[in-house]
Amino acid sequence: NLHYRFEIQPGDACLFINGLRVDMDTYDPFSLLDTLKLEGKMMNGLHNLGINGEDMSKFLKLNSHVWDSTYALDIRHSSIMWINDLENDNLYVTWPASCQELLKPIFPGGIPSIRRNFHNLVLFVDPAQEYTLDFIKLAKLFYYHKTPLRIGFVFIVNTDDEVDGTKDAGVAFWRAFNYIAEEHDASQAFVSMLKMYQKVKNQNILTVDSVKSVLQNKFPQANTGDILGIHSKYDDKRKAGASFYEMTGLGPLPQALYNGESFNHEELNNKELEKAVLHRMMDTAVYLQREVFMGTLNDQTNAVDFLMDKNNVVPRINPLILHTKRQYLNLISTSVTADIEDFSTFSFLDSQDKTAVIAKSMYYLTQEDYDVVSSVTLWIIADFDKPSGRKLLFNALKHMKTSVHSRLGVIYNPTSKINEENTAVSRGILAAFLTQKNSFLRNFLRKLAKEETATAIYSGDKIKTFLTEGMDENAFEKKYNTIGVNIFRTHQLFCQDVLKLRPGEIGIVSNGKFLGPIDENLYAEDFHLLEKITFTNVVEKIKGIVESMEINSKNMSDLIMKVDALVSSLPKRASRYDVTFLKENHSIIKINPQENDMFFDVIAIVDPLTREAQKMSQLLIVLGKIINMKVKLFMNCRGKLSEAPLKSFYRFVLEPELMLMANDNIGPVAKFLDIPESPLLTLNMITPEGWLVDTVHSNCDLDNIHLKDIERTVTAEYELEYLLLEGHCFDIITEQPPRGLQFTLGTKNKPVVVDTIVMANLGYFQLKANPGAWILKLRQGKSEDIYQIVGHGGTDSQPDVGDVIVVLNSFKSKILEVQKKPDQIKEDVLTDEDEKKGIWDSIKSFTRRLHKEKDKKETDILNIFSVASGHLYERFLRIMMLSVLRNTKTPVKFWFLKNYLSPTFKEVIPHMAKKYGFQYELVQYRWPRWLHQQTEKQRIIWGYKILFLDVLFPLAVDKIIFVDADQIVRHDLKELRDFNLDGAPYGYTPFCDSRTEMDGYRFWKTGYWASHLLRRKYHISALYVVDLKKFRRIAAGDRLRSQYQALSQDPNSLSNLDQDLPNNMIYQVAIKSLPQDWLWCETWCDDESKERAKTIDLCNNPKTKEPKLKAAARIAPEWVEYDAEIRQLLDRLENEKKNA
Repeated sequence: NLHYRFEIQPGDACLFINGLRVDMDTYDPFSLLDTLKLEGKMMNGLHNLGINGEDMSKFLKLNSHVWDSTYALDIRHSSIMWINDLENDNLYVTWPASCQELLKPIFPGGIPSIRRNFHNLVLFVDPAQEYTLDFIKLAKLFYYHKTPLRIGFVFIVNTDDEVDGTKDAGVAFWRAFNYIAEEHDASQAFVSMLKMYQKVKNQNILTVDSVKSVLQNKFPQANTGDILGIHSKYDDKRKAGASFYEMTGLGPLPQALYNGESFNHEELNNKELEKAVLHRMMDTAVYLQREVFMGTLNDQTNAVDFLMDKNNVVPRINPLILHTKRQYLNLISTSVTADIEDFSTFSFLDSQDKTAVIAKSMYYLTQEDYDVVSSVTLWIIADFDKPSGRKLLFNALKHMKTSVHSRLGVIYNPTSKINEENTAVSRGILAAFLTQKNSFLRNFLRKLAKEETATAIYSGDKIKTFLTEGMDENAFEKKYNTIGVNIFRTHQLFCQDVLKLRPGEIGIVSNGKFLGPIDENLYAEDFHLLEKITFTNVVEKIKGIVESMEINSKNMSDLIMKVDALVSSLPKRASRYDVTFLKENHSIIKINPQENDMFFDVIAIVDPLTREAQKMSQLLIVLGKIINMKVKLFMNCRGKLSEAPLKSFYRFVLEPELMLMANDNIGPVAKFLDIPESPLLTLNMITPEGWLVDTVHSNCDLDNIHLKDIERTVTAEYELEYLLLEGHCFDIITEQPPRGLQFTLGTKNKPVVVDTIVMANLGYFQLKANPGAWILKLRQGKSEDIYQIVGHGGTDSQPDVGDVIVVLNSFKSKILEVQKKPDQIKEDVLTDEDEKKGIWDSIKSFTRRLHKEKDKKETDILNIFSVASGHLYERFLRIMMLSVLRNTKTPVKFWFLKNYLSPTFKEVIPHMAKKYGFQYELVQYRWPRWLHQQTEKQRIIWGYKILFLDVLFPLAVDKIIFVDADQIVRHDLKELRDFNLDGAPYGYTPFCDSRTEMDGYRFWKTGYWASHLLRRKYHISALYVVDLKKFRRIAAGDRLRSQYQALSQDPNSLSNLDQDLPNNMIYQVAIKSLPQDWLWCETWCDDESKERAKTIDLCNNPKTKEPKLKAAARIAPEWVEYDAEIRQLLDRLENEKKNA
């Protein structure tokens, strides 16, 4: 059951909070806290509305909606001139007509040719405009290729009452097209239309002469003057196209619709439109196949009606309604007793309470006089004593005449100072609302909305003369004469303080969603669109729940409005699930919430013998301390186990509330008690994705904890050192990541603190930062020369600024959008700076580099990179460093991966640097969350050796040499740095094959590696040199990561990750083979070659399995001397520390 509904297998873990699924693999406490805050806001809102218990649970399971932008226009309109009809034209008579044809197999990308109008293209054009020629050519292409597409035109031409077609090309075209269609047929009219545009010569624009020429040549009997002249009888419905176009709400011409759905601006380009139409036809074919298979579409179904009767089809597409940023009123308030007529008290209320008073005192026009539940509540806001306000009221009433879901209320927003004279119409509207039944109210309001009525009232006519039959005249007249102006002042203040409208401005509120100020005319179709998108989302479900509650219809309508406003105002959420279990007697642990209080519904599914259970147990304990929750815990155990499922001890450090640390308080603690003493243990920290955490103190080797040999308690202290600024960057033109693009992060006083490069993988980038405000910008050089930042999301800057201010106050990613500068379209940030440059450009480039202190080429520095974890390998690492220094006169800078260095090493390294005169830097990079994770520390370290070379070091570093910690260097590495790589991004030493007795262990000589390498060498990763400039330019890092992502899903692949990956990619990322004497290893190389060795690697021997310490002293005599020298330094530092 769980697998079928949620894809949860035995052994999997999952957590649901109020039906929202929490992914145990990716969640962090901060995202969970955000979820709890939003859920708490919704629950408090429902509680304040008087909803509790099971009713609240029903509302919490609703999926909040977004206002969809994929609405379609109804194309069943008489102004569309269809040039073909798949169902009736002889051209398609040989095609099958059955819907079952949709289920037959076709070639990929094909569209079934069926004699049904399932695909409809409508083109909106002005015949006399240049773009029309492209649309005509597209229609011709589809028509003559017999594409199963019905094609229609809406012609927008001059709408003046009298137009001479002999002087207006658009009108001439319209009348000629009508003549041919009436005298012959629409397809003949289309063929003639093509001929007219074939004659277009001057600037691709149709002329009257082109129209006349076709009429005279093709229809010699036609009287051109009568057809095109002012009194032409072929002028019928000339204004209909323009009227329909205006009514649709579509943007500037040209426009096109496929099955009623519009195209974006980029798709309306002639070259793109053909592809866009065909793509939509393929998508529709798949949709139709599904409908036929499900039985909802059959041969008796009218094709166009089937497409146009869908919920997303509307009579008008208004961007104001569909795309306006959501702004919701808070309709939930505690007991507010203020009277709508008490302006003085109202003025002191806050926005929430002002809104509550307005909602409570609102009177509505509904469909019936009694017991009607309205799902959509519309408030129209205007000055109804102005023509614009009355027009809004008239169109709202027109909508109400056919609406089945809406009720209508009015809010008065007078333009000028309020008095009885300038509120005559508004007072009439209000008095009618207060005294009349719906059936009479509607007719009277329609009368008041007419301009002639308002003109008469302002001219001195009594308003009672306009009362309609059946109205309660006495009640109306009494209320009209005693209303006063305080209600209007209250409404005006609400508009000003809450809706932020100026006097007289127009707006609409639909179930709490406010749209305004509105500058354009709103038609009845706009109200219909507003009702449709409100009702077809979550409101229908809310209505179903409310109707099951025992309250009267007025309160039901109010509750639907308030719940919808609450639910819809919250950010878009993932889908909610109704999680139930087939059996609950023995596999479910239930914990009831505290009574008489609202509670969170928590469902935990977990196998108790898994890493997820270790996390979830502590999480549930903490949740139980901070929220009231009803818990169901399902034990999702596996039936069989092939090995021990848990191989680690786990503590989750999460406190229910913030801990303020005193001087003697060490803060949150993870304690491991009663741990077995015999196993060899490693202590690791698992942190949220956006954190860089460092070990600052430990009293033993955390990589090799053997409790049996340790008399005291093992302690370690960790520190949150950096928060990551993560993001994704895209080129808005290509919609692809601009790989190789470089960014810097800094402050006003220090513009460049860190820099990075954009990966091709998802356009990802990360930068080390801390809480506060930072400046993110393109790095000086090719990145800044070629690109410009044109947009960004999740930052704290205006969209159009080049230097982006980023306030690091959350762990959410930032989105950057860039675009090439107009004069740099053909340039590429990954090309060599000096390629294709003239001498003057070279001089400028050289001069610029001289002034870039940060980017100055450090050719006189040997950059050595290494990694180590655990005290033993740190001992080897110090000896390797000393051997490098003893064999070179070139200044050296060591780069160490900080992630796994012990506090002891980090404490000692400054003293070594001072004594031996070298530079050093600790680098770190957080393994991206989207890249397949490794769980074993050794494999993680291997990954850092190869996967992040392009982003691990500052961009000013051009070349780096990796040296394994367990190597002894006997030669000047400057020679390796200067070695010619012949265009390859890196150079590796091949494995030796001179020690023949080890042939049985040379795995690369057989199987996969033998066939993959094809007699090429398999290279060892203990020593390699990287040309970072070349490496970045060919995007080698992106290629390696992509291949790693593909191969690492298989646990049997990449067994030696750091060297298998580059050897696997040898044909995509070239390796320069270094001379064999650069790396000598006793396991693989014979004794004779040792004399020529420039470095000695203490690699493992699978045959003898000799310990490395023993092997080091035997193989390299100088290793003992180096070790003793460093030991003296460490002893001296320890004594100084004790005596300090």
